[in-house]
Amino acid sequence: MNKSAETIMTDKPVIDQHLQGEHEHKDPVGAKMGMWLFLMTELLLFGGMFLIYGTYRYMNPEAFHSAAQELNTIIGTFNTIILLTSSLTVALSITALQKGNRTLSVLLLAITIAFAFWFLINKYFEWSHEIHNGIYPGSSELTNRTNGEILFFGLYYVMTGVHGIHVIIGIVILSFMLAFIVKNKVTPENYIRLEISGLYWHLVDIIWIFLFPLFYLLR
Repeated sequence: MNKSAETIMTDKPVIDQHLQGEHEHKDPVGAKMGMWLFLMTELLLFGGMFLIYGTYRYMNPEAFHSAAQELNTIIGTFNTIILLTSSLTVALSITALQKGNRTLSVLLLAITIAFAFWFLINKYFEWSHEIHNGIYPGSSELTNRTNGEILFFGLYYVMTGVHGIHVIIGIVILSFMLAFIVKNKVTPENYIRLEISGLYWHLVDIIWIFLFPLFYLLR
């Protein structure tokens, strides 16, 4: 009797570990599909705004062309380079983690976050300059312009502002991923969270690639 009880007690941890392993559910394919579905909703959001932009631009081509002259193309180009580079560094961070180089992955992810902050800082100074010149929705300077110019700057602030919010969200997500890698919660064997976070960041970059020519290269 005692021997049987001892055998049961000895086998119990093994059984518990087996059951615990069975309850651990990992579905990287499902996680990716879920992220792709979410990204599709984001594309629908911006797609609607691009459609509105295209309609108003078709109706007011000269006004849109004239208003675009007042945007800073140099800052816009610089921000484009920053985001494209950040897209590369986040991809390299994922690759480094897959190959087991956690230190390099953390470094590249930190660089990506730094680029994101750099983008926002540039955007802050750009907006500040434009607001200082009275170019913002509802300003007395802008109300004296043509309807086409008012529409252009209204769309400019809304669309780049929504994109800026997505950049901030991306910074938060990537910061969590950075902490997870450091704490060994995201590992070379379980990197799906970093991978889907990278997909989100690529979306942020792609949206800007469309925004940049629409607003800055009309001239």
